[in-house]
This record gives sequence, structure tokens and C-alpha cells, in this order.
Amino acid sequence: MTATQLDYLTTLSRNPQLAEAALEWLIDLDTTGLEQAANAAAKAIGGDEGVLVGRQAGGWTGLNSSKLPVGFPIALADEALDRERCCREGNWLAAPMHERAAHGELFLVRFGRPPAGSEIQEQTAAVARLLGEIVAQTRRRSSERQRLERLRTILEITHQWNQTQEMEPLLVQMAEAATKLLRADRASIFLWDKPNRTLVGRPALGVAGGELRIPDDKGIVGQVVQSGESRRVDLADNQAQIDRRVDQKLGYETRTLLCVPLRGRAGELFGAFEMINKLQGNFTDDDEEALVELAAHAAVALENTDERQKLLTARKQLADETAQGIRLVGNSPAIEALRSAIRRVANTDLAIMVLGENGTGKEVVSQAVHYLSNRRYQPFVAINCAAITETLLESELFGHEKGAFTDAHQTRAGKFELASGGTIFLDEIGDLSLAGQAKLLRVLEEKIVVRVGGSTPIHTDARVIAATNQNLADMVRAKKFRQDLFFRLNVVTIELPPLRNRPEDVLLLAEHFLEDFCRKARRRVPKLSAVAKRRLEAHTWPGNVRELRNLMERLAYMSEGDKIEAEDLAFIMSPGSQSRGLLESDQPLAEATEKYQSEYIQQAIHRNRGNMSEAARQLGLHRSNLYRKMRQLGMPTNDG
Repeated sequence: MTATQLDYLTTLSRNPQLAEAALEWLIDLDTTGLEQAANAAAKAIGGDEGVLVGRQAGGWTGLNSSKLPVGFPIALADEALDRERCCREGNWLAAPMHERAAHGELFLVRFGRPPAGSEIQEQTAAVARLLGEIVAQTRRRSSERQRLERLRTILEITHQWNQTQEMEPLLVQMAEAATKLLRADRASIFLWDKPNRTLVGRPALGVAGGELRIPDDKGIVGQVVQSGESRRVDLADNQAQIDRRVDQKLGYETRTLLCVPLRGRAGELFGAFEMINKLQGNFTDDDEEALVELAAHAAVALENTDERQKLLTARKQLADETAQGIRLVGNSPAIEALRSAIRRVANTDLAIMVLGENGTGKEVVSQAVHYLSNRRYQPFVAINCAAITETLLESELFGHEKGAFTDAHQTRAGKFELASGGTIFLDEIGDLSLAGQAKLLRVLEEKIVVRVGGSTPIHTDARVIAATNQNLADMVRAKKFRQDLFFRLNVVTIELPPLRNRPEDVLLLAEHFLEDFCRKARRRVPKLSAVAKRRLEAHTWPGNVRELRNLMERLAYMSEGDKIEAEDLAFIMSPGSQSRGLLESDQPLAEATEKYQSEYIQQAIHRNRGNMSEAARQLGLHRSNLYRKMRQLGMPTNDG
């Protein structure tokens, strides 16, 4: 109870019976309603009937009932309002309910006989002011309840909006939600196309394509986006501001209108939210407040959806461009069979084992499988198992939480988590330790990962493609590879032929790589002479496609002129006389191959002045794999 209400009760306290009655209807006002409270107040001061009225459109209407009582004294009500005090006429007393009569609300009491004395007028005035206070308080509480209910509804609406990932359905949802919340006939969201000075309204009923385009300086919506302020059109006024050309175009009549600006998170105005034709009466201040709140949430949802769509479009475009770049070049029967196998397995979720010598293109084949599948717009994550130390294996594959170990300065998702929904490519799977194999098997079977240092299970739906140049069956027999993991990975096997077994593809590949690298080098593509072509076809390509690719890259950047001659290819077999002697010798093939590989690696290291990382890159190897290969060939590594 407020201090003002206590003052009025003090005035009533001269009549204990009246004060007690006033307290009762004061306490019960929220539950009994205005009509019962008015009658109770009237009887407390000896009257037969009480009525609360308010000024509206030049006349009077009941606050507690739409109808005025029979014999309502209009002249008395007007007098009480004008004189701002309690007035008497016949059996009626009328008193203002507020200190400022401009509120236009009165309390009238009808007595069984004309009331006499000033005391009854004083009591009526006090009761009227008390009722005014309580009515105002009740209205405030009702307004707060309505506001809370409206906010709850808006939160429910915006939660649904945030689940919508496409712009068109989102705009329709916004319009439908707004018309229901504010009880209007139509709603549209106008997005500002600033470069074209146009407002694009959607949804627009009655317009082909559901989209309305208008100049950004016309009509109420134009005023809103130009000024950044809300606008409202009522039934009684402002009708001239309505752009009737739009009405004519839509075959529709706009009677009332409410429009508020749409602002992004940074405060930039990018459109407007418009409501048309309140179902009953005019749009109110509460409606405007609600639409402003709704527009704020709508702006965030629209920005998020727009950003999401741009990212999806960019990802799709990138995936399509990458897919076009993944080509299996060649017309040999082996390549045709490989293409057929890839098409058959691409849209399945089967695990695939890709086998082949180093440099045959195992990762390219894995990418081809991914980009031909329905997972093409999801991540393709490649990891070289041979390049990961045992201590970091679990962190790389499954991720870690912040503080899980010394260098874990922040939480990091693992490769399986990053590849969820897409494909994970496990290269050099044969080099994975037995402990790592056990952990990998658990993830493949359960499709659950737990980060190092964490306890929360994280679902992963990554398709697994593994690759190796080793004979895993022999490794299983030698207890170097787990049999259960072998069977789990080896559901489908794709074996890549070495380049020496498909000589008819050598020139196709050479010209493909040469054209690609010359385009990057911004030079004309040189032609291969007939002798150079025969030299390429005669070579055994121990490094397979990778070796040919690296050769074409060097030619694109280092050769001069418009034709490549045989002497330009001399370093295929090494430029020194020792290499020529190697080709002319009668050494066993394995020994000759090892000697050639040693010389080839040494040349790469010499060319790059001892930079092992750059030498490994040119050779198509990881740095750790280059050291391992050198040790296998008995070459000094100086890495210790």
C-alpha cells in the first residue's frame, strides 16, 4: 500500500465503519474486479450503486462496464471534471479519481435519496482518490504481467527463429509470429538494398514471388529507414502518409500501420519491420514497444542466418572448386577401373583401405572418394600417422582440454572431432604404434572420442579412409598390426597401380602437370619434343606420379624457351656420369633402385643448400619421412 493510499484512508478513518469497508475492497480489488469494487465503495459511504467512468472521444464510458447505468448524469460528470472536485446533482455525487482531472476518470455514487452535508462529499472525494490510486496500481501490475507474458512469448518465438538456418523460411516465421503477437492482419520485413536504393519486402502477399520492391524514400517504410525512427498511422489521422500505390498494386487497403527500424549488432540500420491493420482499433504504445523488442531479436536472427548462409555458400563453392581440381588423369584400363571403384563406394559409409607405393596418389584417391560422396560439403581432414610421435598421438587424434599436459595452454579439438560429418584420412596407417592402434579401434567401434584430460564423450561421425604402402597382412602375421583393426579398416580395398605399370598415362600426366604449373608461373606452356616424350615414357618412375609431378614443376619454373628437349630431362636420371653409369650397369634392380634413390635425395638436399624441410617438400615427403628414408638407405642424416 502506498503513502498516498494511507492518506486517503486517514481521511476515511473518521468513519471507522467506512475505513474498515474501504480496507476490505482495497485488498480484494485485484480479485473482485472494478465493478464489485465500485459498488463496495459506494455502499461503504451509504450509497446504493457505484460506477467508475472515463472520458473517451468526447463522451463517457464505463471503466467497469461498457454500458453506463440508466439515468447516468452526464452534466454532473462534465461539471466534476471541469471543476476538479466532488459535485452533487439529485441523488448522485461525482468525484475525480485523480488529482489532475485531465485523466478524465470519475467515481459516481447513486444514493437512495439526495445526500446532504459536506462530510459525505468529502468522504466520496477521498474514496474516489483511493480508487484512482488502486486502479492506476492495478493497471501497472496488469501492464507488467502483460509485458512479462509478452517477453516470454518473444523468447519462445526467437528460440524458434534461431533454429532456422535458411533466410526465406525465417522471414515467413517472423511475419507470422508478429501478426499473432500484435493481433494484426499482415507483417513484412523490409531489407535495405542500399546500392540500388531499394527496400525489399518479404513476405509480400499477392505479389509474384512473394517479394515487394519499393524505393527507399517512399511511404512510411522509407521514412523509417531514412530517419531511423519508428512510425505509426492511426485510423483517425496520418492517412496521407500511406503510399496508396502499393495498396493498388496489392489490391489491399491499409488502415493502420506500425513500422520500426531493424538495426544490426553494430547499430547499423539495415531494414524495417512493418505491421499492417490492427484487427481491432489502432496500434498502441505497448504494440510499438513489443515490435521494437521483436525487431531487436529479429535483427540478430537475420544477421546470424545471413552469415551462416554466406559461410555455407562459400564452403559449397570451395568444395565444388576443390572437387573439380581432384582429377584422376589417365586413360589406362587400371585408371578406368579405379574410377569405377571410387564411384561405387563414394556414397557409402564403408571404411576404405587404399594401398599403393609411395607417390601413387593415395591421398588424391581419398579426396576423390570424399568429394564424390554426400559428405563433400563437410570437412576432409588428413593426418600422417608416421609423422606423429607416440606422446602426441592421442592429443592429435582425439583433442585435449586446457591444462591436460604441460603445453596444453588451451582446449583443442582433435582430428576425429574436426572431421565429424566428413572424412578423416589416416595416411601411413602401418606406422601407427600398437598402443595407438588400440585407441583408434575403440573410437572406430564406438564413434565416441574423449579429449585428453577430459571426461565428456563427444560423438563423431567421420568416415575413415586409411592408406599405406606396407603389406598389412604380413604385419598382422608378424604381430605388428592388430588383426581386429585390420578387419575394421579393410572393408573395401582400393589398390593403386604404380606409374610404370601404366606407361600410356605418362604423357597425359606430364602435360597436365606442366600446364597447371605454367599457369601458376604465369608463362606460356612449352611443348615436349618427340625425343623428350620418348624419354619420359622410357623412364621407370620409381617415385611414381609424385616424381613426375615434381619434374614438371621444376620444368615450369626453370626451363627456358617454348620447347622442352631431351637434355632438359637429363636430371631425371641424374646429370652426373655416375648416374649414366648406373643405368648402363647390370646391377640387380633392388640395388640399383636404392642407389638411384640415394643420389636423387642427395641432389634435392644439395639443390636446397641443406634445407631439409624444403628438400622434403620438393620430394613430396614429410620431413620425418625423409629422415626415415635416408636411414633406410644408409645415408647420413645428421639429425641427432
